[in-house]
Amino acid sequence: MTPALLFVHGWGFDAGFWQPLRQRLAGIPSVAWDLGFHGAPARPLPPGDAPLVAVGHSFGLLWLLKERPLPWRSLVSINGFSRFTRADDFPQGVAPRLLDRMAARLDQAPAAVYQDFMARCGMDVTATGGMESAATGGLDSARLAWGLSALANWDCRAAPPVDLALCGRQDPILPTAMSEALFAPALAKWRDGGHLLPLTDPDWCARQLTAHLESLT
Repeated sequence: MTPALLFVHGWGFDAGFWQPLRQRLAGIPSVAWDLGFHGAPARPLPPGDAPLVAVGHSFGLLWLLKERPLPWRSLVSINGFSRFTRADDFPQGVAPRLLDRMAARLDQAPAAVYQDFMARCGMDVTATGGMESAATGGLDSARLAWGLSALANWDCRAAPPVDLALCGRQDPILPTAMSEALFAPALAKWRDGGHLLPLTDPDWCARQLTAHLESLT
């Protein structure tokens, strides 16, 4: 039986983040969950009784590893990580002070924190038209703060490993050394791109996912 896909987005995005990739995988049953950064969280039931392949982008992968909301047949990372911040045994991680600064500003200027992060990712959320992205209105500050705390504290390196990791060589959020430390070379597929591969390179992501699904059947 062909697996179905469960998509989970990253910090600051919503379920609409996956639209370009899901359009290219229209023949494969899929569902996208929403973690609630722009409104109420939503977890629609996966389609049918097919085995699941869970796909997490960025923080979405960490969330899947931490919460393990459903059993899956396989787990795929896109620009993802099982730990984000630096530690004694993980020097490749991001300096915790970067998240501390974001958290300190969040209460007073949530829109500015959000827009600054999106700009670092390579997206202008103030622009009209163009690339499909997360909604810019209705930011949930409490939920964004929860996400920052999770990024700072969750360590899921001991969780079941991913089966495929799609990584960007010019990712401004995840240094190359960080991805190399987290994912075995045989599992990593590299693309000349940044942190938003499902948006900037949906055709390539679709090909990688399709090949992975075929390997499971």
